[in-house]
Amino acid sequence: MTDRPRLTVLGTGYLGMTHAACMASEGFEVLGLDIDAEKVARLNAGDVPIFEPGLEELVKDGLSSGRLRFTTSYEEAAEFGDVHFVCVGTPQRRDGHDGADLSQVEACIDGLAPGLTRPCLIVGKSTVPAGTAAVLAERATALAPAGDAVELAWNPEFLREGHGVQDTLSPDRLVIGVTSAHAEEVLRTVYAPQLEAGIPLFVTDRPTAELAKVAANAFLATKISFINAVAEVCDKASADVTVLAQVLGADARIGSAFLQPGLGFGGGCLPKDVRAFLARAGELGAGDALKFLREVDAINLGRRTGMVDLAREVAGGSVSGKAVCVLGAAFKPGSDDVRDSPALDVAKILHGYGAEVTVYDPQALANARKVCPELSYADSAIAAATGADVVLLLTDWPEFGKLDPEELGAVTSTRAIVDGRYMLDPAAWRAAGWVYRASGIPAPADSQSSSMAKQSS
Repeated sequence: MTDRPRLTVLGTGYLGMTHAACMASEGFEVLGLDIDAEKVARLNAGDVPIFEPGLEELVKDGLSSGRLRFTTSYEEAAEFGDVHFVCVGTPQRRDGHDGADLSQVEACIDGLAPGLTRPCLIVGKSTVPAGTAAVLAERATALAPAGDAVELAWNPEFLREGHGVQDTLSPDRLVIGVTSAHAEEVLRTVYAPQLEAGIPLFVTDRPTAELAKVAANAFLATKISFINAVAEVCDKASADVTVLAQVLGADARIGSAFLQPGLGFGGGCLPKDVRAFLARAGELGAGDALKFLREVDAINLGRRTGMVDLAREVAGGSVSGKAVCVLGAAFKPGSDDVRDSPALDVAKILHGYGAEVTVYDPQALANARKVCPELSYADSAIAAATGADVVLLLTDWPEFGKLDPEELGAVTSTRAIVDGRYMLDPAAWRAAGWVYRASGIPAPADSQSSSMAKQSS
């Protein structure tokens, strides 16, 4: 192996595409692989099929420099690469089991290994249950002509959609699960720019590395569900959850990150990782230790039905025949990903109750139309809100926080808004004649104690 190994990235979804482009930007020769020939052709033409800030520019730079290209051939990838990164999806199984579907990971090993005729390192980045790496290592060495000269390590990703490029080039930590000093040395070479910049590196065994991602996601999910559950208590106590979250976040033992109330988490990672972690714990005989995660998941899903109930309440008890504007379709800002999107889920439920739902999102409209063709869509917030009886703010895009209550109120049928992401100033919107509602924020008659808390800060 040369001092600067050649890299392959197997799978060009959100993770793989970002990893490939970022590694190429650091001077590595990178070959991305995907079994979707149309997608590969688009990528080789510089057409990036997802929205991720900064990614398209990196892909085009990599292509023009010759350091990045894409293929559908496992044989070509096996011959090209010294280090092979497995970046395919591990969605939730569809057979009624909450565990991870490992078929794509297994297909990668089955496709790549028969072409491995020289020493190399396979590096898993996909999120998998603990114990997967050991099974895949045996599978790879059994299939590969190079046999035991093929090593397998695990290197979990911690990317946040909307910040993927930044999180790849400058992560807050690196984790590598290895079984040899050689594998560690190779990955230290791959991540030399990050290590030179002082990024912490944790060298572990493979099971610890496999658990790092799901454990982190389970903790973040728990923190989100906790503050959302507290919001429901605030509703009953006429307290202000936004002020309470600030008070809690000021405690250094707790911290403010992921302690913002809202509509809950979604996307392609957090929900399925929580369920897969719980399922794997059960298989290992430790299910009781994580049974609280069932409540975390239930609280999260309950925020969606709670939002629907709040919308119906604001609409006078029923949304049937009412025009409802939904601001947001992506599961989070900075992304066009609508997988398990709380915003889109609420929109679908409201449609099922007979509402005439119109959705606007700055980036996710095309993806939303594919999965929810029954809804109506608009190309701006103003257009979506025109004639609306109720407006719901469900994805916290920055532009929604800048909405003018007078400008929006000039086009709606009724000035009624439900702020599912706590982006708006309740006093300003109520002063403009709006009925403003958000779970855990007192109605005007109950706001005296909350106002006093804010004034004393």
